[in-house]
This record gives sequence, C-alpha cells and structure tokens, in this order.
Amino acid sequence: MKRALVTGAAGFIGSNLALELERRGWEVVALDDFRSGHFENLEGFGGEVVAGDICRPEEWADRVGPVAAVFHEAAITDTTVSDQKLMMQVNVEGFRDVLRFALKARAKAVVYASSAGVYGAGATPMREAQAPAPMNVYGFSKMVMERTAARFRSEHPGLRVCGLRYFNVFGPREQFKKHAASMIWQLYLQMKAGRRPRIFKFGEQYRDQIYVQDIVAANLRALESGKSGVFNACTGRGTDFNLIVKALNAAMGKRLKPDYIPNPYSFYQNQTLGDPAQAKKTLGFAARWRFPEAVEDYLRWLR
Repeated sequence: MKRALVTGAAGFIGSNLALELERRGWEVVALDDFRSGHFENLEGFGGEVVAGDICRPEEWADRVGPVAAVFHEAAITDTTVSDQKLMMQVNVEGFRDVLRFALKARAKAVVYASSAGVYGAGATPMREAQAPAPMNVYGFSKMVMERTAARFRSEHPGLRVCGLRYFNVFGPREQFKKHAASMIWQLYLQMKAGRRPRIFKFGEQYRDQIYVQDIVAANLRALESGKSGVFNACTGRGTDFNLIVKALNAAMGKRLKPDYIPNPYSFYQNQTLGDPAQAKKTLGFAARWRFPEAVEDYLRWLR
C-alpha cells in the first residue's frame, strides 16, 4: 500500500513533499488546519485534502484511515512566538496524537520534522551526539519531540520513527510564511523592489542553507532507509549573507551592494553549520543542490 499522510501539507515543506510523493505514485492525504498554511501551495495536488487540527485527531483520524507512512510537518515554526503553552501543545502534544494515530492506522513508519534549533548556539559543525541547548521555546519543543519519539519507539518497536533536524530551508512555496520565511526570500523582495539588501555588518554571519528539494529528498530517504533515530538534514556548508546577496544579484541580473546595518541583538546566532556525515552513512542522504544553482532554480520558479 503506497498511501501516506502528510500533516501541515498546505505549508512550505509539507506542500513540496505532498506534491513529490504524488508525482512518485503515492496516494497522499493532505492534512492541514490552514491557520498558517495556504491553499495556493496545493495547486496541482490531486489527492484528498482534509481540514483538521493535529491536536484534535477526532476531527480527521477516521477520515484519513489506514496509511503506510506518516510525514509529520505540522508545527508552529515561527521562533518569535512567545506563548510557551501554545507552542508545546501544538508541537509536542500534537505530535503525540500523530504517533498514536500512526499506530492505529498500521503505518510502518513516521518521519517527522525536528530542527537545528535544538542545538541553539552550540559548537559547529553541529553533530547529533552533542547535548541539546535550545535558545527558545521552539527549539525546546523540538527537543521534547525527539525525546517523545524515542520513548514511543521503545514502547512500540514495530513502528519506525525517524526525525530530521532541518537547518535553514529555503525555496518554492515559502512566501506564505511571511516574516518567518528565509533570508533568501526576504532579501529577494528587497532587491526586486530595487532596494539595496539590508544585512548585519559585515555580512560574514553564515547559515547552513539547504534547498527545499533536498529536504524532500531527505524525507524520502528517511522512509526508504527503514531506520529510526534523529539525523541532520543539512549541507555541511556555511553560506554567509554576502554570498546570498551575490547569488541573488547573479540570478536577478542586478548589481545591488549590501546595506550593512548594526546588529541590535545580543543573543544573535552568528553561525549554524550541520555535520551531514551521520545522515549520509545511515540514511544514504546527501544534499545535492549547491547554493547558487538552488537560488537560480528558485527564482525560475518564482518567475
């Protein structure tokens, strides 16, 4: 049975994943409460769309029915949300409900979105074995999700549960995230309007920027590998903000120089960088897209 549930399917990553699964011949059920997801992200999707809150499985569990796999992308991903109870209810308690559903639906595997936020400002390159040090309730919720998954897996060894620690994801269908969308999207909007891109002095801060197509591939490899655990979904390469501006200028045919501004945040993370070795060894996943080529592909999609 090639039938899968994708939660958060009207969101950024969920929609890309749902569409790719369908392209590969899967019967896909797209679940979303449409609070932050958007129907336009599912343009071209031919499967069933179920409107429901992951924290209320009574709204959707019977409608979804049996599935072979669950891809859990639904979450509050805005790191500026300060309502700790809400963050934990949606990200952790909602995840528990999804795991219980997977068991009842006789799924063979659950692949879920964790985050590099569990590392906080930890040492780079960030490796799965290092101690979590989340800097906000979002990162904390993802850490608790991972612990919840480990306990659930030990209690139900017949269900594979694999978490992916997403680093800085960008690409098609992220625009509805608005202020929480990637720096690539934010700077693109500024440059499209003819403005100099505003970045912190002197653009040397870097992130492990990974294209959404690679994140989709990581989810599929996590399912196909038959493995459980938690793995980085990263490139292993640092992309500084100067390089982002350079790549956007090249792809847009512009020559806009950065507008360097002071960084007002004492808690700002100057660098994130993941170690991809464990994901490559265990899941067989390695990011394929180089940053400049990914930006070109993204802008072709936007046009």
